[in-house]
Amino acid sequence: MDFKYDVIVIGAGHAGCEAAAAAANLGSKTCLITMDMNKIGQMSCNPAVGGIAKGQIVREIDALGGYMGLVTDRTAIQFRMLNRSKGPAMWSPRAQCDRGKFIWAWREILENIPNLHIWQDTVEELLVENGEVTGVSTCWGVTFQAKCVILTAGTFLNGLMHVGKKMLAGGRCAEPASYHLTESITRHGITADRMKTGTPVRIDARSVHFDQMETQDGENDFHRFSFISEPRKLKQLQCWTCFTNEASHEILRNGLADSPLYNGQIQSIGPRYCPSIETKIVTFPDKPQHQLFLEPEGESTNELYLNGFSSSLPMDIQIAALKQIPAFKDLVIYRPGYAIEYDYFDPTQLKHTLETKAIKNLFMAGQVNGTTGYEEAGGQGIIAGINAHINCHGGEPFVLGRDEAYIGVLIDDLVTKGVDEPYRMFTSRAEYRILLRQDDADMRLTERAYKLGLVKQDRYDMLCSKREAVNSIIDFAKKFSIKAALINDALVKLGTAPLSHGCKLIDLIIRPQITIESIAEYIPSFKAMLDKITDRKEEIIEAAEVLIKYQGYIDRERMIADKIHRLEAIRIKGRFDYHSLNSLSTEARQKLIKIDPETLAQASRIPGISPSDINVLLVLLGR
Repeated sequence: MDFKYDVIVIGAGHAGCEAAAAAANLGSKTCLITMDMNKIGQMSCNPAVGGIAKGQIVREIDALGGYMGLVTDRTAIQFRMLNRSKGPAMWSPRAQCDRGKFIWAWREILENIPNLHIWQDTVEELLVENGEVTGVSTCWGVTFQAKCVILTAGTFLNGLMHVGKKMLAGGRCAEPASYHLTESITRHGITADRMKTGTPVRIDARSVHFDQMETQDGENDFHRFSFISEPRKLKQLQCWTCFTNEASHEILRNGLADSPLYNGQIQSIGPRYCPSIETKIVTFPDKPQHQLFLEPEGESTNELYLNGFSSSLPMDIQIAALKQIPAFKDLVIYRPGYAIEYDYFDPTQLKHTLETKAIKNLFMAGQVNGTTGYEEAGGQGIIAGINAHINCHGGEPFVLGRDEAYIGVLIDDLVTKGVDEPYRMFTSRAEYRILLRQDDADMRLTERAYKLGLVKQDRYDMLCSKREAVNSIIDFAKKFSIKAALINDALVKLGTAPLSHGCKLIDLIIRPQITIESIAEYIPSFKAMLDKITDRKEEIIEAAEVLIKYQGYIDRERMIADKIHRLEAIRIKGRFDYHSLNSLSTEARQKLIKIDPETLAQASRIPGISPSDINVLLVLLGR
């Protein structure tokens, strides 16, 4: 057996799977090293994918030729489109998945990718010569040679779990931590720190009084994560909701002295936007209740996930507090919630390609970069995999802009601003979210992936066909004239004002009360044209409708993005000795030295860099 590869990926979580698949599919000889081949793509916390802004990232991964969307659709047991009451820029898909089937779907995919080998082992040391990575060595004494290494170790680096005062080493419940690897990286000048995350109790469904809870049903329309998925195959299940109460809060408050978060046992910073239940009652002392979501772990298991009750309190306190809730008065659990501390690396030490600045050909992706979430990890993973391949075989670096993808926003935020808490994506982090909708991820990214070679001809042909169909609907609506006398009765039936004079069809579709399909029932030629669309008809009509109704907003945001592009085009890396620029503020000099931004636009996004600092640089550039 040959232990020499182009690309080695350390860790088979969501970042590692996408990284390994991308590198291998592009043609690099790739090895994915994981501690446990039976835990590939494991969902350590909630077995759910997507959510606000996160769903957009998964759609982007799919559009780039990644697999998270396909695996999610294949294993989904409940699908919902969140934020439907808001505009399409805010629509976000989310799916509850079968945890076990998700793992095996990923494994089946990876095992059948040419150029990809899986090795079960634990990496202990990164091998570096002359500032360039040369390979890794493992606990079984195997030395791998590689041109590039991608680190995606998640929470495993010196992982330490907490349940009350009980501490146990591990990267996940019942799984060992990884030791020595952090130290083998930091000795080369890369700095590390600690973060914390957590997970809730797992509940036996047979002990739950479901009649004391509200049900939350899923949706089963045409929406999916992947642009090329077949309809969902698994049985679609419901979720349930309930609330904590003052009695449960009192027990939780009395247990705070034994909470690792409040007794000094945990020093690291946890995720602001996914707080533990003990953090909620401390942060919001006047709030009488907090909503909980009870979600299935699989199609046929009794194991349930209690979303909203992440905790590291002692097990007896967790159980006692939950038993105060009527639905859980006879509670039986499979395991308590726990917190976990782990090593991460300051992401400002990375380029936008996710290659480290200090060690050539070492890439990092996922939680090791200070993020939280499967989706954020997967988005980083596919970019790292693409660029590792490029470093091996040549080509221009593959970087996504902030106006191209949420993945671009994510990576730019990490490398430009750094993190002081686990980073989670939100729509509010994107200044161009009208351009970054979930419905058009394929329109934005699939052609770029096709040019790379990650998306094949058949997928590209599907994109072209869709684009042609969408454009034909819009062109018809722009050109087709409507006479008031012939349409006014229909307009009244549709709940909108009649016309005083004729107009173009597009002027009617813009109205909020009207949809393409509803107005088509009264315009035979338009309906006939729509009926000619046989493949992905609903998806195409939705895409056309969004573009028609929101074109003004889209155009305005594109104009703003184009203005910013002028600064993106001004490259400044290597052009200044920031130490000597006394016309800059002290903070600006320090930040610019640390980050060493590629462009003037990136420099402007660094916290602490003022508009006057940017003007100084513009003057020095002669602009």
